[in-house]
Amino acid sequence: MINVETPTYYSATKKYNLAFPTLEADIEADVVVIGGGFSGINTALELAEKGITNIVVLEARYLGFGGTGRNGGQIMAGIGHDLEKIRSSVGGQGLQQIFEISELGAGIIKERIARYNIDADFRHGYGYMGFNARQARTLRNWEQEFKKVNTKDEIRFLGGSEVKQIIGSDAYSSALLHMGGGHVHSLNLLLGEAQALVSHGVRIFEHSAALEVRYGDTITVRTGRGSVKAAKLLWACDSFLNKLEPELHSRTINTYAFQLMTEPLSDELIQRISPIRGAYSDIRPVIDYYRVTNENRLLFGAATPFIEHIPNDLKAWNRALMLKIFPYLKDVKIDLAWGGPMATSANLFPQIGTLGGRRNAFYVQGYSGFGVTPSHIVCKILAEGMAEGSSRYDLFSSVKHARIIGKDHFRPAILTAAKTLHQLSGFFNGRR
Repeated sequence: MINVETPTYYSATKKYNLAFPTLEADIEADVVVIGGGFSGINTALELAEKGITNIVVLEARYLGFGGTGRNGGQIMAGIGHDLEKIRSSVGGQGLQQIFEISELGAGIIKERIARYNIDADFRHGYGYMGFNARQARTLRNWEQEFKKVNTKDEIRFLGGSEVKQIIGSDAYSSALLHMGGGHVHSLNLLLGEAQALVSHGVRIFEHSAALEVRYGDTITVRTGRGSVKAAKLLWACDSFLNKLEPELHSRTINTYAFQLMTEPLSDELIQRISPIRGAYSDIRPVIDYYRVTNENRLLFGAATPFIEHIPNDLKAWNRALMLKIFPYLKDVKIDLAWGGPMATSANLFPQIGTLGGRRNAFYVQGYSGFGVTPSHIVCKILAEGMAEGSSRYDLFSSVKHARIIGKDHFRPAILTAAKTLHQLSGFFNGRR
């Protein structure tokens, strides 16, 4: 198993030293949120900006303990892996609307940073990287699709020697530069958003795990030392739900991603790796992703591409992948390596809606590894649904999500089969 207590790049370089009390009383609120990651904090902040401020956020550990504090920090275009998987739920027109909405994520993050003066090391520049001619054709198609919904940012296909304009690697034969994307220190972004949330009067409690939820016209959430009664509830636990709500537990399955952080590198070496100081990923069904940080380090991440397992030595496993892309980093020291679970939907699309027909019990989960940007999009739409309702909320909540049978007993086998099928599908959609 992954040791989730292992220090990460984010915990080692956070700029906000926020601490919140443990809930030790019986209190009331209009909304209670279970989960203190991007999903919970962002939805609460969106609600607060609409004037709904009597909100309580309950976090079992500390803010950003889950996926928010252990990811790649990539700000990508899009909202899911393959939107065609949800066409049967939303139809062609709905699919086009979701694609257009999916370009809003970076703008939401940038506006949030500017509005609340959040110090999160945001930087523009994202490269989608191709290994072969099939992927080059896909990237050319993506260029045209992205340009239809984004006319303000530079979006440009690069082929052959042009690729070296944005990356110092011989591994790739093509790239798509998207200057609307980029990267961010995700934990500092979250903590800055939490600080903004408190400025609206919202109450946050850490080390206050939800132990029991009683549904009704008024919902009661019991913790170890207190309780919250509220008119509305939001489940925002994602991969750390821990079977507390069986219906939600059945709709995702946890897989794992792993990251490393190098020692600080020279300006010359950083310039060689990334002339744009950007973020990158290839476009295979299971991607490698990486970026340079504000401290001149390389953060490199990946997941197991076929067989679901947790490597015994995360540093060695990730380092081997890094050296396939940047062999000249063979003498660079690896300072940290960590990993964590990702709640994955069967259709790889985020899940929002109400639980079991209860109109006052909402949920959000299942980002399937694409959490930073989609969480800011999805939670804006979720807040619309929780506050006053909206056509965008109706569209997103109409997507059907299958239960994953046998996940508790056969998780590695299910994920190995799913990853193999996902990889094979890449041959048909130009991503292998």
